[in-house]
Amino acid sequence: MKSHSKLAIIGTVGVPAKYGGFETLAHQLVLKLRNRFQLTVYASKHSYSEEERTPEWEGAKVVYLPLKANGLQSIFYDMLSMLHALLFADVMLVLGVSGCLLLPFLKLFPWIKIIVNVDGLEWRRAKWSGLAKKFLIISEKIAVRFADEIITDNAAIQKYVLDNYGITSRLIEYGADHAQPVPISEKYLEKYPFLKGKYAFKVCRIEPENNIHVVLEAFARNSSLPLVIVGNWDHSEYGKSLRKEYGHLEHLYLLDPIFEPEELNTLRSNCTLYVHGHSAGGTNPSLVEAMYLARPILAFDVVYNRITTQQKALYFSEAADISRVLSALEQYDLAELSATMKRIADKMYLWSRIASLYAEAATSSRRLPKPVFDFELPKNLQRAS
Repeated sequence: MKSHSKLAIIGTVGVPAKYGGFETLAHQLVLKLRNRFQLTVYASKHSYSEEERTPEWEGAKVVYLPLKANGLQSIFYDMLSMLHALLFADVMLVLGVSGCLLLPFLKLFPWIKIIVNVDGLEWRRAKWSGLAKKFLIISEKIAVRFADEIITDNAAIQKYVLDNYGITSRLIEYGADHAQPVPISEKYLEKYPFLKGKYAFKVCRIEPENNIHVVLEAFARNSSLPLVIVGNWDHSEYGKSLRKEYGHLEHLYLLDPIFEPEELNTLRSNCTLYVHGHSAGGTNPSLVEAMYLARPILAFDVVYNRITTQQKALYFSEAADISRVLSALEQYDLAELSATMKRIADKMYLWSRIASLYAEAATSSRRLPKPVFDFELPKNLQRAS
Protein backbone atom coordinates (compact mmCIF):
# COMPACT_ATOMS: atom_id res chain seq x y z
CA MET A 1 0.00 0.00 0.00
CA LYS A 2 1.33 3.45 -0.91
CA SER A 3 2.85 5.63 1.77
CA HIS A 4 0.70 8.21 3.50
CA SER A 5 -2.45 6.22 2.92
CA LYS A 6 -5.66 7.89 3.99
CA LEU A 7 -6.74 6.21 7.21
CA ALA A 8 -10.13 6.92 8.82
CA ILE A 9 -10.61 6.10 12.52
CA ILE A 10 -14.26 5.31 13.24
CA GLY A 11 -16.17 4.45 16.42
CA THR A 12 -14.85 6.79 19.10
CA VAL A 13 -16.18 9.91 20.80
CA GLY A 14 -13.28 11.76 19.21
CA VAL A 15 -9.90 13.38 19.86
CA PRO A 16 -8.33 14.65 21.98
CA ALA A 17 -9.39 11.86 24.31
CA LYS A 18 -11.42 12.86 27.32
CA TYR A 19 -12.47 9.47 28.65
CA GLY A 20 -12.57 5.87 27.44
CA GLY A 21 -10.28 3.19 26.07
CA PHE A 22 -11.03 3.57 22.36
CA GLU A 23 -10.71 7.35 22.65
CA THR A 24 -7.26 6.97 24.20
CA LEU A 25 -6.36 4.51 21.43
CA ALA A 26 -7.41 6.98 18.72
CA HIS A 27 -5.58 9.79 20.53
CA GLN A 28 -2.35 7.80 20.67
CA LEU A 29 -2.61 6.54 17.09
CA VAL A 30 -2.82 10.14 15.91
CA LEU A 31 0.26 11.11 17.91
CA LYS A 32 2.27 8.09 16.77
CA LEU A 33 1.13 7.65 13.14
CA ARG A 34 0.51 11.19 11.89
CA ASN A 35 3.75 11.10 9.86
CA ARG A 36 2.88 7.77 8.22
CA PHE A 37 -0.79 8.28 7.29
CA GLN A 38 -3.22 11.01 6.37
CA LEU A 39 -5.49 10.56 9.37
CA THR A 40 -9.16 11.42 9.81
CA VAL A 41 -10.94 10.89 13.13
CA TYR A 42 -14.71 11.06 13.52
CA ALA A 43 -16.00 12.86 16.60
CA SER A 44 -19.35 13.59 18.22
CA LYS A 45 -20.46 17.23 18.36
CA HIS A 46 -22.22 16.41 21.61
CA SER A 47 -18.94 15.71 23.40
CA TYR A 48 -16.97 18.82 22.38
CA SER A 49 -17.90 22.43 22.94
CA GLU A 50 -17.94 24.86 20.03
CA GLU A 51 -14.58 26.21 21.17
CA GLU A 52 -13.11 22.70 21.30
CA ARG A 53 -14.22 21.75 17.80
CA THR A 54 -11.19 22.31 15.60
CA PRO A 55 -10.99 20.97 12.02
CA GLU A 56 -7.58 19.47 12.79
CA TRP A 57 -5.91 18.06 15.88
CA GLU A 58 -2.20 17.19 15.98
CA GLY A 59 -2.10 16.81 12.20
CA ALA A 60 -5.26 14.70 11.90
CA LYS A 61 -8.46 15.93 10.30
CA VAL A 62 -11.45 15.81 12.66
CA VAL A 63 -14.99 15.36 11.28
CA TYR A 64 -17.77 16.18 13.75
CA LEU A 65 -21.11 14.40 13.45
CA PRO A 66 -24.42 15.52 15.00
CA LEU A 67 -24.97 12.19 16.76
CA LYS A 68 -23.88 10.69 20.06
CA ALA A 69 -21.08 8.12 19.88
CA ASN A 70 -22.59 5.93 22.63
CA GLY A 71 -25.89 4.16 23.21
CA LEU A 72 -28.41 3.52 20.45
CA GLN A 73 -27.18 6.47 18.38
CA SER A 74 -23.73 4.87 18.13
CA ILE A 75 -25.05 2.49 15.45
CA PHE A 76 -25.98 5.35 13.15
CA TYR A 77 -22.96 7.40 14.24
CA ASP A 78 -20.62 4.63 13.07
CA MET A 79 -22.56 4.01 9.87
CA LEU A 80 -22.57 7.70 8.96
CA SER A 81 -18.84 7.80 9.60
CA MET A 82 -18.30 4.84 7.26
CA LEU A 83 -20.39 6.40 4.49
CA HIS A 84 -18.48 9.65 4.76
CA ALA A 85 -15.13 7.81 4.76
CA LEU A 86 -16.08 6.14 1.46
CA LEU A 87 -15.41 9.51 -0.18
CA PHE A 88 -11.68 9.45 0.53
CA ALA A 89 -10.32 6.62 2.68
CA ASP A 90 -7.88 3.90 1.68
CA VAL A 91 -8.29 2.22 5.06
CA MET A 92 -11.11 2.29 7.61
CA LEU A 93 -10.23 1.36 11.17
CA VAL A 94 -13.55 0.61 12.88
CA LEU A 95 -13.39 0.39 16.68
CA GLY A 96 -16.27 -1.77 17.89
CA VAL A 97 -18.92 -3.70 16.00
CA SER A 98 -22.12 -1.70 16.55
CA GLY A 99 -22.12 -0.15 13.07
CA CYS A 100 -20.86 -3.20 11.21
CA LEU A 101 -24.25 -4.05 9.71
CA LEU A 102 -23.06 -1.77 6.92
CA LEU A 103 -20.00 -3.87 6.08
CA PRO A 104 -21.64 -6.01 3.35
CA PHE A 105 -22.40 -2.78 1.48
CA LEU A 106 -18.85 -1.51 1.98
CA LYS A 107 -17.53 -4.64 0.25
CA LEU A 108 -18.84 -3.10 -2.99
CA PHE A 109 -15.78 -0.83 -2.67
CA PRO A 110 -12.98 -3.43 -2.64
CA TRP A 111 -10.19 -0.86 -2.90
CA ILE A 112 -10.90 0.23 0.68
CA LYS A 113 -9.36 -1.96 3.38
CA ILE A 114 -11.68 -2.48 6.36
CA ILE A 115 -10.16 -3.30 9.74
CA VAL A 116 -12.41 -3.96 12.73
CA ASN A 117 -11.38 -4.14 16.36
CA VAL A 118 -14.12 -6.32 17.88
CA ASP A 119 -13.46 -5.00 21.40
CA GLY A 120 -14.07 -7.25 24.41
CA LEU A 121 -17.00 -9.38 23.15
CA GLU A 122 -19.40 -6.57 23.92
CA TRP A 123 -22.49 -8.82 23.75
CA ARG A 124 -21.38 -10.64 26.92
CA ARG A 125 -21.67 -7.57 29.12
CA ALA A 126 -24.43 -7.81 31.71
CA LYS A 127 -25.70 -4.29 31.06
CA TRP A 128 -27.23 -5.21 27.68
CA SER A 129 -30.82 -6.44 27.34
CA GLY A 130 -31.68 -9.57 25.39
CA LEU A 131 -32.50 -7.59 22.25
CA ALA A 132 -29.30 -5.56 22.48
CA LYS A 133 -27.26 -8.74 23.00
CA LYS A 134 -28.76 -10.30 19.87
CA PHE A 135 -28.00 -7.19 17.86
CA LEU A 136 -24.38 -7.15 19.05
CA ILE A 137 -23.98 -10.85 18.28
CA ILE A 138 -25.26 -10.30 14.74
CA SER A 139 -22.97 -7.27 14.36
CA GLU A 140 -20.00 -9.31 15.56
CA LYS A 141 -20.73 -12.09 13.07
CA ILE A 142 -21.03 -9.61 10.19
CA ALA A 143 -17.84 -7.85 11.26
CA VAL A 144 -15.81 -11.06 11.36
CA ARG A 145 -17.20 -12.26 8.05
CA PHE A 146 -16.89 -9.07 6.00
CA ALA A 147 -13.89 -7.18 7.45
CA ASP A 148 -10.60 -7.55 5.63
CA GLU A 149 -8.87 -7.87 8.96
CA ILE A 150 -10.01 -8.43 12.53
CA ILE A 151 -8.10 -7.08 15.52
CA THR A 152 -8.42 -8.62 18.97
CA ASP A 153 -6.72 -7.18 22.05
CA ASN A 154 -6.32 -10.34 24.12
CA ALA A 155 -5.26 -13.88 23.25
CA ALA A 156 -8.48 -15.23 24.80
CA ILE A 157 -10.57 -13.19 22.35
CA GLN A 158 -8.21 -14.15 19.54
CA LYS A 159 -8.86 -17.82 20.38
CA TYR A 160 -12.61 -17.17 20.62
CA VAL A 161 -12.65 -15.67 17.10
CA LEU A 162 -10.60 -18.57 15.72
CA ASP A 163 -12.65 -21.27 17.48
CA ASN A 164 -16.04 -19.79 16.63
CA TYR A 165 -15.46 -18.28 13.19
CA GLY A 166 -12.35 -19.97 11.83
CA ILE A 167 -10.73 -16.53 11.39
CA THR A 168 -7.17 -15.71 12.44
CA SER A 169 -7.28 -12.23 13.94
CA ARG A 170 -4.37 -9.90 14.51
CA LEU A 171 -3.51 -9.63 18.21
CA ILE A 172 -2.87 -6.02 19.26
CA GLU A 173 -3.13 -5.21 22.94
CA TYR A 174 -3.50 -1.78 24.53
CA GLY A 175 -0.97 0.87 25.51
CA ALA A 176 -0.40 2.22 28.99
CA ASP A 177 2.53 4.63 28.98
CA HIS A 178 0.26 7.67 28.79
CA ALA A 179 -0.34 6.98 32.50
CA GLN A 180 2.51 8.58 34.42
CA PRO A 181 3.31 8.33 38.13
CA VAL A 182 2.61 11.48 40.11
CA PRO A 183 4.22 12.18 43.51
CA ILE A 184 1.90 13.16 46.31
CA SER A 185 1.54 16.92 46.58
CA GLU A 186 0.23 19.01 49.45
CA LYS A 187 -2.97 20.01 47.63
CA TYR A 188 -4.04 16.37 47.26
CA LEU A 189 -3.01 15.47 50.81
CA GLU A 190 -5.54 17.99 52.05
CA LYS A 191 -8.25 16.62 49.79
CA TYR A 192 -7.42 12.93 50.29
CA PRO A 193 -5.99 12.27 53.79
CA PHE A 194 -5.67 8.53 53.04
CA LEU A 195 -2.64 9.40 50.85
CA LYS A 196 -0.63 9.69 54.09
CA GLY A 197 -0.75 5.92 54.60
CA LYS A 198 -1.25 2.63 52.84
CA TYR A 199 -4.42 2.01 50.84
CA ALA A 200 -5.88 -0.16 48.08
CA PHE A 201 -7.27 1.44 44.95
CA LYS A 202 -9.69 0.65 42.13
CA VAL A 203 -11.11 2.74 39.28
CA CYS A 204 -13.90 1.43 37.07
CA ARG A 205 -17.49 1.70 35.96
CA ILE A 206 -19.74 0.62 38.81
CA GLU A 207 -21.25 -2.47 37.18
CA PRO A 208 -21.84 -6.01 38.48
CA GLU A 209 -19.39 -7.52 35.98
CA ASN A 210 -16.63 -5.48 37.65
CA ASN A 211 -17.35 -7.29 40.94
CA ILE A 212 -17.61 -4.16 43.07
CA HIS A 213 -19.90 -5.99 45.50
CA VAL A 214 -17.32 -8.75 46.01
CA VAL A 215 -14.50 -6.28 46.63
CA LEU A 216 -16.56 -4.17 49.05
CA GLU A 217 -17.76 -7.22 50.97
CA ALA A 218 -14.17 -8.28 51.60
CA PHE A 219 -12.74 -4.87 52.48
CA ALA A 220 -15.71 -4.06 54.73
CA ARG A 221 -14.67 -6.98 56.94
CA ASN A 222 -11.02 -5.93 57.11
CA SER A 223 -10.18 -2.36 58.05
CA SER A 224 -6.39 -2.89 58.08
CA LEU A 225 -6.06 -1.51 54.54
CA PRO A 226 -8.36 1.35 53.48
CA LEU A 227 -9.98 0.97 50.08
CA VAL A 228 -10.52 3.76 47.55
CA ILE A 229 -12.86 3.17 44.58
CA VAL A 230 -13.41 5.81 41.92
CA GLY A 231 -16.49 5.29 39.76
CA ASN A 232 -19.93 6.39 38.60
CA TRP A 233 -21.87 5.35 41.71
CA ASP A 234 -25.01 7.32 40.85
CA HIS A 235 -25.35 5.90 37.35
CA SER A 236 -27.31 2.78 38.35
CA GLU A 237 -29.32 1.23 41.13
CA TYR A 238 -26.44 -1.21 41.62
CA GLY A 239 -24.04 1.64 42.39
CA LYS A 240 -26.52 3.55 44.53
CA SER A 241 -27.31 0.50 46.65
CA LEU A 242 -23.64 -0.31 47.21
CA ARG A 243 -22.86 3.24 48.23
CA LYS A 244 -25.79 3.19 50.65
CA GLU A 245 -24.66 -0.12 52.15
CA TYR A 246 -20.94 0.60 52.46
CA GLY A 247 -20.48 4.35 52.17
CA HIS A 248 -20.72 4.95 55.92
CA LEU A 249 -17.61 2.88 56.70
CA GLU A 250 -14.70 5.17 57.50
CA HIS A 251 -12.02 3.04 55.82
CA LEU A 252 -13.94 2.85 52.52
CA TYR A 253 -13.72 5.85 50.20
CA LEU A 254 -16.32 5.63 47.43
CA LEU A 255 -15.39 8.56 45.20
CA ASP A 256 -17.16 10.00 42.17
CA PRO A 257 -15.43 9.93 38.74
CA ILE A 258 -12.18 11.89 38.49
CA PHE A 259 -11.46 13.24 35.01
CA GLU A 260 -8.29 15.21 35.78
CA PRO A 261 -5.35 12.91 34.83
CA GLU A 262 -2.94 14.33 37.42
CA GLU A 263 -5.44 13.84 40.23
CA LEU A 264 -6.38 10.31 39.17
CA ASN A 265 -2.76 9.27 38.65
CA THR A 266 -1.83 10.67 42.07
CA LEU A 267 -4.34 8.31 43.67
CA ARG A 268 -3.55 5.20 41.68
CA SER A 269 0.22 5.56 41.30
CA ASN A 270 0.68 5.78 45.09
CA CYS A 271 -1.58 2.93 46.19
CA THR A 272 -0.26 -0.08 48.08
CA LEU A 273 -2.42 -2.53 46.12
CA TYR A 274 -4.39 -2.15 42.90
CA VAL A 275 -7.61 -4.19 42.84
CA HIS A 276 -8.93 -5.12 39.40
CA GLY A 277 -12.38 -6.72 39.45
CA HIS A 278 -13.25 -6.80 35.74
CA SER A 279 -14.62 -10.13 34.60
CA ALA A 280 -15.50 -9.19 31.00
CA GLY A 281 -13.61 -7.64 28.13
CA GLY A 282 -10.14 -8.37 26.88
CA THR A 283 -6.95 -6.49 27.72
CA ASN A 284 -8.46 -3.90 30.02
CA PRO A 285 -7.03 -0.35 29.89
CA SER A 286 -7.19 0.32 33.63
CA LEU A 287 -5.31 -2.93 34.33
CA VAL A 288 -2.40 -2.29 31.96
CA GLU A 289 -2.19 1.31 33.19
CA ALA A 290 -1.86 0.09 36.78
CA MET A 291 0.80 -2.37 35.64
CA TYR A 292 2.73 0.40 33.87
CA LEU A 293 2.51 2.46 37.07
CA ALA A 294 4.25 -0.46 38.83
CA ARG A 295 1.43 -1.31 41.19
CA PRO A 296 0.99 -4.76 42.80
CA ILE A 297 -2.12 -6.25 41.20
CA LEU A 298 -4.93 -8.25 42.80
CA ALA A 299 -7.10 -9.24 39.83
CA PHE A 300 -10.32 -11.15 39.35
CA ASP A 301 -9.46 -14.66 38.24
CA VAL A 302 -10.56 -14.85 34.60
CA VAL A 303 -8.58 -15.87 31.55
CA TYR A 304 -8.31 -12.31 30.19
CA ASN A 305 -6.67 -10.99 33.35
CA ARG A 306 -4.31 -13.94 33.69
CA ILE A 307 -3.15 -13.44 30.10
CA THR A 308 -2.69 -9.68 30.57
CA THR A 309 -0.63 -10.15 33.73
CA GLN A 310 1.13 -13.25 32.36
CA GLN A 311 -0.01 -15.28 35.40
CA LYS A 312 2.21 -13.17 37.67
CA ALA A 313 -0.37 -11.18 39.67
CA LEU A 314 -2.45 -12.12 42.72
CA TYR A 315 -5.98 -13.35 41.91
CA PHE A 316 -9.37 -13.69 43.57
CA SER A 317 -12.67 -15.34 42.70
CA GLU A 318 -14.69 -14.43 45.81
CA ALA A 319 -14.59 -12.18 48.84
CA ALA A 320 -12.87 -14.87 50.94
CA ASP A 321 -9.89 -14.84 48.54
CA ILE A 322 -9.47 -11.09 49.01
CA SER A 323 -9.76 -11.48 52.78
CA ARG A 324 -6.96 -14.08 52.75
CA VAL A 325 -4.71 -11.74 50.78
CA LEU A 326 -5.41 -8.82 53.13
CA SER A 327 -4.79 -10.87 56.27
CA ALA A 328 -1.42 -12.05 54.92
CA LEU A 329 -0.44 -8.90 53.01
CA GLU A 330 2.86 -8.44 54.88
CA GLN A 331 3.97 -11.90 53.76
CA TYR A 332 3.88 -10.93 50.06
CA ASP A 333 6.85 -9.32 48.37
CA LEU A 334 4.86 -6.40 47.01
CA ALA A 335 7.97 -4.64 45.73
CA GLU A 336 8.87 -7.62 43.55
CA LEU A 337 5.25 -7.96 42.39
CA SER A 338 5.31 -4.28 41.41
CA ALA A 339 8.56 -4.72 39.51
CA THR A 340 7.18 -7.75 37.67
CA MET A 341 4.05 -5.89 36.57
CA LYS A 342 6.21 -3.00 35.37
CA ARG A 343 8.54 -5.30 33.39
CA ILE A 344 5.59 -6.85 31.58
CA ALA A 345 4.06 -3.45 30.82
CA ASP A 346 7.37 -2.04 29.55
CA LYS A 347 7.61 -4.89 27.08
CA MET A 348 3.99 -5.33 26.01
CA TYR A 349 1.91 -2.21 26.68
CA LEU A 350 3.79 0.71 25.12
CA TRP A 351 1.95 2.92 22.62
CA SER A 352 4.92 2.93 20.25
CA ARG A 353 4.58 -0.87 19.93
CA ILE A 354 0.78 -0.76 19.69
CA ALA A 355 0.78 1.98 17.02
CA SER A 356 3.39 0.11 14.99
CA LEU A 357 1.18 -3.00 15.00
CA TYR A 358 -1.84 -0.96 13.84
CA ALA A 359 0.29 0.54 11.05
CA GLU A 360 1.27 -2.98 10.00
CA ALA A 361 -2.40 -4.00 9.98
CA ALA A 362 -3.23 -1.04 7.74
CA THR A 363 -0.44 -1.69 5.24
CA SER A 364 0.24 -5.43 5.26
CA SER A 365 -1.24 -7.89 2.80
CA ARG A 366 0.50 -10.98 4.16
CA ARG A 367 -1.49 -13.88 5.52
CA LEU A 368 -1.41 -14.15 9.30
CA PRO A 369 -0.02 -17.39 10.75
CA LYS A 370 -2.49 -19.49 12.71
CA PRO A 371 -1.73 -18.99 16.43
CA VAL A 372 -1.18 -21.84 18.87
CA PHE A 373 -2.71 -21.45 22.33
CA ASP A 374 -1.63 -23.03 25.60
CA PHE A 375 -4.94 -22.46 27.39
CA GLU A 376 -8.59 -23.44 27.09
CA LEU A 377 -11.47 -21.00 26.98
CA PRO A 378 -14.13 -21.15 29.72
CA LYS A 379 -17.51 -22.53 28.75
CA ASN A 380 -19.15 -19.09 28.77
CA LEU A 381 -17.08 -18.18 25.69
CA GLN A 382 -18.86 -20.60 23.43
CA ARG A 383 -20.04 -19.71 19.96
CA ALA A 384 -22.33 -16.67 19.99
CA SER A 385 -25.87 -17.69 19.06
